[in-house]
Amino acid sequence: MTYQPHGKHLIAGERVASDRSFSSEPAHGTAHDFSVGTPDLVNRAAEAAEAAFDAYAATSREDRAAFLDAIAEELEARVDEITETAMSETGLPEPRIRSVELPRTANQLRLFAKHIRDGAYLDQRHDDAMPDRKPMPRPDLRMIQRPIGPVAVFGASNFPLAFSTAGGDTAAALAAGCPVVVKGHGAHPGTGELAAEAIQAAAERTGMPTGVFSLIQGGDRTVGQTLVQHPLVKAVGFTGSLKGGRALYDLCAQRDEPIPFFGELGSVNPMFLMDEATEARAAEIGKAWAGSLCMGAGQFCTNPGVAVVLDGSGADALRDAAKEALEGMEPQTMLTDGIASAYKGGAAAMAKESGVTAVVTTEPAERSATPFLFETDADTWMSNHAINEEVFGPLGLIVRCKDAAQMEKVARTLKGQLTITIHMDDGDAEAVRSLLPIVERKAGRILVNGFPTGVEVADAMVHGGPYPASTNFGHTSVGTLSIRRFLRPVCFQNLPEAVLPADLKG
Repeated sequence: MTYQPHGKHLIAGERVASDRSFSSEPAHGTAHDFSVGTPDLVNRAAEAAEAAFDAYAATSREDRAAFLDAIAEELEARVDEITETAMSETGLPEPRIRSVELPRTANQLRLFAKHIRDGAYLDQRHDDAMPDRKPMPRPDLRMIQRPIGPVAVFGASNFPLAFSTAGGDTAAALAAGCPVVVKGHGAHPGTGELAAEAIQAAAERTGMPTGVFSLIQGGDRTVGQTLVQHPLVKAVGFTGSLKGGRALYDLCAQRDEPIPFFGELGSVNPMFLMDEATEARAAEIGKAWAGSLCMGAGQFCTNPGVAVVLDGSGADALRDAAKEALEGMEPQTMLTDGIASAYKGGAAAMAKESGVTAVVTTEPAERSATPFLFETDADTWMSNHAINEEVFGPLGLIVRCKDAAQMEKVARTLKGQLTITIHMDDGDAEAVRSLLPIVERKAGRILVNGFPTGVEVADAMVHGGPYPASTNFGHTSVGTLSIRRFLRPVCFQNLPEAVLPADLKG
């Protein structure tokens, strides 16, 4: 049975309508009306989150873990409705939703449940009192990580589940003990509504305090601005455009009480093809690169948009193999009309840049994406910042270098990236040892002989990097380390055991 959205916000366990509505813009199927968010609703949600904070922060790790497990179960119980709705709204294929996004979302909730049950994330430290120490005694000192307060989360356009309403930011904040207010993304409001219903059902099942979660749909920029500037909100998680994210980041910094803004903003995720690897398997790499570029219509934040290679026959083979593979790609539906329009505009702008040669050009129709491939030389790349910017979609750029020294120079001029890939063979080890210290400063994840479009949800994963990849290079938005964004260290000095937080007793 087709899910019929109720179209209301979810605030502190209540479905709340507003005076105005907006219509969804599905890739296919029926459009639905949803209530428009307002600053007043933001205030109501933030106040409810603050009212819930003391009780929720005081819940045991086991109780919060049970809550996270319950959210995962409630999402899985709605798999048919979520899959049908997300496919209609985004145009993503059924396997992406049913077999990838929803399981990933459920699994990362369960991963955080396991992580907080273990307790190591608390980073507890204890310095025993030394009353007889000379010349001064030392007090008893106990340090632990504590939740920071209500957290605002902005849903992402390209991941309707894993980076949105019940996604990684929400899971990390709830695991930390922080209530969450989500600003749903207008690209998939029905999917967001279903995820919010799952969270609310789990909260009721596990006895979580009212106000632990709220979802506000739609609204103009004032809604997002009000959310990040609300005095009760203590941190923000964001995945989206560089322009939009930077504007919100600046608002967070301008508050009377500045708060951290954990934004993932943009990355071209360059690949460096070392000499021997290029000579041995350039065609193989080019074909695989084309597949990675076009995965999900290129709508991944880790899409490898740039290939840096030494000029010569190997670069020719890379180009020719990628060209052949890209020319065989079928059109794919993009997430929104706006994303499709921006992609076409970015490709058109690239084609007009001096020193850039078109290898594959296509004519995307309406909301579809078809691939583009360009090439340029390293001097042009380093002198023209316009071609260094991310084009969100299946567009690739080959950068030809004169020699290894120029390749290292390209690496030094890179902006911050989410990922950098190195394709190498055994004989490239010395060159890689020289390159590695440079790229280590430029990206949060460095991988060899693969493609970065798969982001493993695990303890060791880093999904972040120097600006503009993210606004805080010391953190990650994927993996269990992401919980640290919503915690702060507190030292308790000479507190009697009877009044210590439960996690510090014993």
